Amino acid sequence: MRQPHKERELTAVSADGTRIHVEVHGDDGRPAVVLAHGWTCSIRFWAAQLADLAADHRVIVYDQRGHGRTAAPAAHSTDALADDLEAVLAATLEPGERAVLAGHSMGGMTLMAAARRPVFREHAAAVLLCSTGSSRLTPEALLVPIRPGRTRTRISRRILGWRASLGPVTPLSKRILRYGTMGPGAAPDRVAECARIVHACPRPVRVAWAHVLGALDLDAEVRELRVPTAVIMGSDDRLTPPVHGRALAAALPDRAGLTELTGVGHMTPVEAPEAVTGAIRSLVGTYLGAKEDVA
Repeated sequence: MRQPHKERELTAVSADGTRIHVEVHGDDGRPAVVLAHGWTCSIRFWAAQLADLAADHRVIVYDQRGHGRTAAPAAHSTDALADDLEAVLAATLEPGERAVLAGHSMGGMTLMAAARRPVFREHAAAVLLCSTGSSRLTPEALLVPIRPGRTRTRISRRILGWRASLGPVTPLSKRILRYGTMGPGAAPDRVAECARIVHACPRPVRVAWAHVLGALDLDAEVRELRVPTAVIMGSDDRLTPPVHGRALAAALPDRAGLTELTGVGHMTPVEAPEAVTGAIRSLVGTYLGAKEDVA
């Protein structure tokens, strides 16, 4: 009979002194999986993956700087995200230990930003990029139903960098979030959970990272991802439409798969948890080797 998985908390200290909240779910000795969440989210975003994977993996999750239980620092940059990831890997994995790393949206950008880093290359056995892109985020965003061009880009930039408080979760705010970030068939309970997570992100943090993402250019770093890397995207993603996923897949040195989920929006780990969890399990089985369950 499978025993309940263990959970522990720890703090990883990044290069600039930022203290990163980290949780480790599952027993020691299991295949390691590291999950990096996206902009305005938190560890809670990976609830479905934690519930499934921690039964027979050691799952490492952390709150990105300014999100969840990690304090907001002065620095907001993709280099800082890479520093934080390196700190998490060093704090949770043994020297030379390999793991499957999965990142959603800004979490995927974190993995790209860290691609050249020695600690990343020491520990990454394979990577899963979920609903993410490496550049041109605002020009390609489909939040506004008008033709591409400077007007659409300008409006998208204003929407993503909205400075007002999001306020409490309401029926209207859930409809807005569903339109912008999820597919039309997203279940109401999943929309509500995403809304609670996103609305919990502090306004200054949301705005600061919006500016970083608006100027994103990690195209060169994608070509440095020299481990097997799979890409998952939603066909109805308005924030990082499929054009991004296809561009990533074309640029990757070692592509391990490209999956487009029909009718799914940007929040793939929540909207299609079985597909995302299955992709992680596949990468573990292929690149870490399956291990037997502990009775």
